[in-house]
Amino acid sequence: MQTNFGRSRRALLAATLAATIAAGTVACSDDKGGDAGGDVTLVLNTFGGGAAFAYDDVIPEFEAANPGIKVDYRIVSERFDDQFRPQLLQWLEAGSGAGDVVGIEEQGIGELMALPEYWTDLAQYGLDARKSDFPEWKWNLGLDADGKLAALGTDVGGMAMCYRKDLFEKAGLPTDRDEVSALWPTWDEFTKIGESFKGKAGDAKFIDSPNTIYNVRMIQEAGVADGLTYFDKQGGYVLDKTPAVKTSFDYVMELQNKGLLAGLRNWSDEWNAGMRSGGFATIGCPSWMLGVIQGNSGEENKGNWDVAAVPGGSGNWGGSWLGVPTQSEHPEEAAKLVEFLTNKQGQIGAFKKGGNFPSSVSGSTDPEVKTAANAYFSEAPTGEIFGNSVASFKPVYFGKYHSAVRAVVEEVILGIVEGTYTQAEGWDEFTKQGKQVVDEMGG
Repeated sequence: MQTNFGRSRRALLAATLAATIAAGTVACSDDKGGDAGGDVTLVLNTFGGGAAFAYDDVIPEFEAANPGIKVDYRIVSERFDDQFRPQLLQWLEAGSGAGDVVGIEEQGIGELMALPEYWTDLAQYGLDARKSDFPEWKWNLGLDADGKLAALGTDVGGMAMCYRKDLFEKAGLPTDRDEVSALWPTWDEFTKIGESFKGKAGDAKFIDSPNTIYNVRMIQEAGVADGLTYFDKQGGYVLDKTPAVKTSFDYVMELQNKGLLAGLRNWSDEWNAGMRSGGFATIGCPSWMLGVIQGNSGEENKGNWDVAAVPGGSGNWGGSWLGVPTQSEHPEEAAKLVEFLTNKQGQIGAFKKGGNFPSSVSGSTDPEVKTAANAYFSEAPTGEIFGNSVASFKPVYFGKYHSAVRAVVEEVILGIVEGTYTQAEGWDEFTKQGKQVVDEMGG
């Protein structure tokens, strides 16, 4: 059978999985969620940092409403592209290990929905009745290549800019969120504020990571243009021809040259520690990033963080889906879990816990969400901020191999920042390595 990652990547995958297993975070490959004391135990495998899918408070509600069903909730790894995604593909190909319900990130949904043999048709358990509860684009991305309903949407990213009020104060900048938002209506003005911040708050850098700011800018640029990044809608590789990609790549190089980047690998221990210690002052914030920041920054930083508008005004990085692999031994119960976690109650619960903004219409428009303020982030009106951001963005197209390409080209960006590549050769390396992945995967 044609595999979904190239042979030359398998050694890297094996090393990554070995390291993850050694850390004790990956489920055993033969564990499908056994029965204990007559109860059905469902394995829910997800990914992400901090609060991740933010189901800690929602799952007990599901278990209380469904006596006899227990949920083993596992956060397998922080990173989707180069950790969770290849592990999930390996589990699916092996026919075991994936569990009963799995999370799928937006930029990998195309690749996984292209493998219909691995996904349970949720319509047979009545979940097709949920169609009107989602935006059309969110619903359609959960349909597999055979047209069956394989996954339901969880959150939608939205976009804002999180910032450290304490560091802004040290740098002599405003700290009020409305005043901060007014500082940077455009990316050029964001850069200028970064230059005025530089050197005024100890060793703290202005921006967290080259790849975080790259994604924020790229997805926003694509959304206001033709919606394309690495692939066109016919599957053609267009990374080297897409203005959104080149603009964002060049912007990261500009920030690096001006000394504004902390240069940290996002989702690394150093990045996590930088949130806690005040190693950087700003981070691009889709709604789910709130849970990541809070989880990593700790209670001692409550009130140090706040949320302002993102330069350019809109964007949508992220959001996920839940699907039931055909290898599940409890597909009916697993479908019940998917229905609960993606319905209004489940999505509002995740929003309260981790800031994950609901993708369901009923959840996103609920007064409890619209009027929400986040105590950790200085009582920022997150319901209003992210609701406005989601309302104004246009969906971006992610091709079948987007996640695989993303994992590789973002390593090149980090390599430039770390000195592995020069800026002069960086763009050619960026486009070349992306194309190499596509060729290896038969695209």
